[in-house]
Amino acid sequence: MTIAHIFTVAFQGIEAREVDVQVHIGDGANGVFNIVGLADKAVGESRERVRAALSAIGLALPYKRITVNLAPADLPKEGSHYDLPIALGLLAAMGVLPASEMAGYTALGELSLDGAVTAVAGVLPSAIAASEAGRGLICPASCGAEAAWAGDLEIIATPSLIALVNHIKGAQVLNPPEVKLAEDSISVPDMRDVKGQETAKRALEIAAAGGHNMLMIGPPGAGKSMLAQRLPGLLPPLDAREALELSMIQSLAGELREGRISRRRPFRNPHHSASMPALVGGGLRVKPGEVSLSHLGVLFLDELPEFQRGVLDALRQPIETGEAVVARANAHVRYPARFQLVAAANPCRCGYLSDPAQACGRAPKCSADYLNRLSGPLLDRIDIHVDVPGVSAADLALPPPAEGTADIAARVAAARAIQRRRFDAHGIRTNAEAEGELLDNVATPDSAGAKLLADAAESMRLTARGYHRVLRVARTIADLAGAAGVSRTHVAEALSYRRMVQER
Repeated sequence: MTIAHIFTVAFQGIEAREVDVQVHIGDGANGVFNIVGLADKAVGESRERVRAALSAIGLALPYKRITVNLAPADLPKEGSHYDLPIALGLLAAMGVLPASEMAGYTALGELSLDGAVTAVAGVLPSAIAASEAGRGLICPASCGAEAAWAGDLEIIATPSLIALVNHIKGAQVLNPPEVKLAEDSISVPDMRDVKGQETAKRALEIAAAGGHNMLMIGPPGAGKSMLAQRLPGLLPPLDAREALELSMIQSLAGELREGRISRRRPFRNPHHSASMPALVGGGLRVKPGEVSLSHLGVLFLDELPEFQRGVLDALRQPIETGEAVVARANAHVRYPARFQLVAAANPCRCGYLSDPAQACGRAPKCSADYLNRLSGPLLDRIDIHVDVPGVSAADLALPPPAEGTADIAARVAAARAIQRRRFDAHGIRTNAEAEGELLDNVATPDSAGAKLLADAAESMRLTARGYHRVLRVARTIADLAGAAGVSRTHVAEALSYRRMVQER
């Protein structure tokens, strides 16, 4: 009887759970090859891929009973990344590789029938888990740069099974991979391209400075999408910790190209036909959705009322908590989802509610029916509501604005620096995340501002959530002005961005 061990991982959200791959080669039932331990179909099919890959390097499985146990047995195992650890466990059990040495590695990778090791998702969180367990990592060569971001651990990035065997035996040397940064060659759209819309540009600056959610309502062609696309250029780049946090999600989704990590904040704009699993996460193998892929960046939802109402209401929890929780009968996973929601909508289905030249024939019922697709609780979670009127030909004929993206981004960076110092000990990044006693301590206005807010809360019938969101926006406006406290002027401007709820 021969037993060998090697480790791999099973993913639950961005957490990589340790899996002990136990390979037993025993007598009896000649030629039987079983994989046990709650494995899905892709894992079960590893038998044939492993058998063909071993044959490609000139080895045959022993004509005995082979059992591969993936422990713990009650943890669901999904995906093709189990191919490589199963093959290495078999090689160790057969005596081709040293069993004691293989037990010191975490391995993952898919095998081709010719023995090549191909890329799989989730290498970065697997490398971090291996580093925390004090083990080395064996992964595909194409994922080596991704694994290198995990820090100081031994990484063997192999292009093929035979290259890996030769490396372990000392007949070949596989160089350790090096980290790579993505080249941000995509030019950032400039705010100088936006003519007119001074109120909307000011609102966008406030949203960028405080990480606030924003809704723009205006006729087609007013520049709503144009403004949203320029928001990422106003945001400061990701710091090293944030880049690693985001890259773990991208790794699980298979979107970390060539293992290159970018400092640019994500901008995701799914089509309004997106399903709930696509937006929030889930599906057969519980993958991260758009809310998680836009973590620490921008989620832009154009034509907001055209999304299914159930899909939009599923955003309410991630907006509030900063994470997406996907519950299934066989899985309960959490993904980070601290995104900044920017949405755009027409005032009615035809889009020309307030245009006298193209007056809507069903006004005001058309507008009420159209915007009533958006639930009150969802709108209440959006900090800034701004009207984006149509742009006249006279506005378009004006020269470009003197102030561009770089100028506004500098003010945003200064405001974010203030928030970073303010919240450094509290584990949050922006004013939009402050709540409870912390929010009261940093955003309580002066006596004139407090009276204005109290009167407005009664007349506008603000909810408790809406009241606190006004405070957050007012605190951001004060930060942009470099003010130590929140004054009546800051509260008044913040309240002006709540009026769209009342017009609904």
